[in-house]
Amino acid sequence: MAGTLLLDSEGLSKLYRKDPTVLGFIQAARQESVRVATSTMTVVQAGHERVHPARISWTLSRIDVHDVTREVADQATRLLRTHRLHGHKYAIDAVLAAIAQSAALPATLLTSDPEDLSLLCGPAVEVVKV
Repeated sequence: MAGTLLLDSEGLSKLYRKDPTVLGFIQAARQESVRVATSTMTVVQAGHERVHPARISWTLSRIDVHDVTREVADQATRLLRTHRLHGHKYAIDAVLAAIAQSAALPATLLTSDPEDLSLLCGPAVEVVKV
């Protein structure tokens, strides 16, 4: 694989809804053999009552959904402590940042919240606002 494209809840929600910008990123990733991924927590956060469950299932079957393992949780906790952020507000972002930091490089993360995720991910992950 030549890198990783990660989706936060907004990126995943837009993929569910076939947003042209996000679909363009996904198509480009597939053409370049870039892995598309998210976290199990992001799946929960992005759940949307107006999107048919079959559409959600189909979409998730086409991307890697990373479990929140003990190692991921530990790394997310370290990120929160390093940046003095509280898990109550930033837990899901920290988990996705931990996954992004361990993903195949180059790593790009699509998000509606580039400031927080840029801080958590660090310079190795390109954070793009969608």
